[in-house]
Amino acid sequence: MYRYFPNADALLIASAMRAVDGFIDQVVEHVRGLNDPVTAIVESVSFGIDNLAGDPQLENLLTRRHEGEAATSLTSDTAITICLSTFHRFDVDWRLHGFDTTALSELAEMTLRTVQSILTDPVQPPREGIELRRFITRWLGPAILYPRMMSLVSAAP
Repeated sequence: MYRYFPNADALLIASAMRAVDGFIDQVVEHVRGLNDPVTAIVESVSFGIDNLAGDPQLENLLTRRHEGEAATSLTSDTAITICLSTFHRFDVDWRLHGFDTTALSELAEMTLRTVQSILTDPVQPPREGIELRRFITRWLGPAILYPRMMSLVSAAP
């Protein structure tokens, strides 16, 4: 096993990612037809949180720590790569909305950080439904709009 994975966390992350492969298909299907990046990201994050909250395997993966080590992060290079490949399956024209490769990678990281934070340390009682969507829109929405705003400003005479 260690010939293929550098450590136990890498193996656990790879195993978890493989397990959620079908879930990623569900996320993509859930946002099919949404071409606005804010709506697509808010819906995908909300859908993920709604369906993953309380999953004991995921909670164990994200919260367990070995002595002196940090908790497993959803922002590993592997997780960001999978998130990016998921974004590319959305019906969003990322370039039209000002996203270059760097901006899209940063959005993937911020999206994963948001999901991890909400799953591992939810407010009590946890936000659900429209309340969760409003919260995510309020705080992630402006960040998603930023690349488009900057591309319009730089294109202005």
